[in-house]
Amino acid sequence: MAETLKIAIPMAGFGSRLRPHTWSKPKPLIQLAGKTVLDYVLEQFSSLPDPQHVEYVFIVGPQGGQIKAHMDFFHPDKVVHYVYQTEMRGQSDALYQAREFLHGPMLMCFSDTLIETDLSFLAHEEADAVALVKPVPDPRRFGVAQVDAHDWIQRFVEKPQDLSNNLVLVGFYYFRSSEMLIDAIREQMRRQIMLKGEYFLADAANILLEQGARFRVQRIETWLDAGTQEALLETNLYLLNHGHANNPVHRPGVSVIPPVFINDTAQIKSSVIGPNVSIGANCQLEDVIIRNSIIDAETQLQQMILENSLLGSYVQIRGQASSMSLGDNAIWTT
Repeated sequence: MAETLKIAIPMAGFGSRLRPHTWSKPKPLIQLAGKTVLDYVLEQFSSLPDPQHVEYVFIVGPQGGQIKAHMDFFHPDKVVHYVYQTEMRGQSDALYQAREFLHGPMLMCFSDTLIETDLSFLAHEEADAVALVKPVPDPRRFGVAQVDAHDWIQRFVEKPQDLSNNLVLVGFYYFRSSEMLIDAIREQMRRQIMLKGEYFLADAANILLEQGARFRVQRIETWLDAGTQEALLETNLYLLNHGHANNPVHRPGVSVIPPVFINDTAQIKSSVIGPNVSIGANCQLEDVIIRNSIIDAETQLQQMILENSLLGSYVQIRGQASSMSLGDNAIWTT
């Protein structure tokens, strides 16, 4: 790919489905399996045909400063442009706010969607646009792509009413021309094509189809979600089972049941950890049993059984709680 590829990632939303965790941090910085969601999002692009000619465009909200600090510290080699979306008016609007930086070919993905696929096909892609899709049993809460016998898209449908078409859009798109997409979004806004006060990308994509764009689907096998607590725990489990566990075994007085990720700086005494547990840096755990949970950095737990839980940073808990969702700096005793 001769031109610089732009990768646009809208992440300005409030993360309402993940509160209380998103009161203090943006959703992409929530931890799972030893890294942040954002770190895993960035790993998706490791198979690009020309990774040296890539620039990122992050559309951020009020907590965007935390995103920039994370990128500056952990990914200083990446070129990132930051755009602030001050009014939450949907996916298309987020991209339109970033139009200054969107020129030439682009990828767009959501900040809470993780996929596993080989993106090397982009080196020889001839379509005007590509939508990544995955068949699911019940597509009714998603958007779907209607395709012909050769996988060319005929129309996008948001939240279909039946199960006849299960090719769900996973929120990952390629556009040969950013300018082409921005023009379609401009037309979408002119027509005021909105749903509940937001401009959805599927409607802009339908305008591209009206204008004659050749838009095809690319089927994928693995699609992970990080948008809710339940989905985060399921994604944590998947990642731990697919190469992201460290399963330390030399911890006196600690029983580790794989798969787990335990940061090397965590201090653990007289405890059982696992399966499906991620523990962050500098945590202090004593007399605990933890299963199927994510514990962020600097958290202290004593004398308790914990399962199916998501705990933020600097949490302090002592007691017998069995399942909890607590944001940063929470204190809980029984």
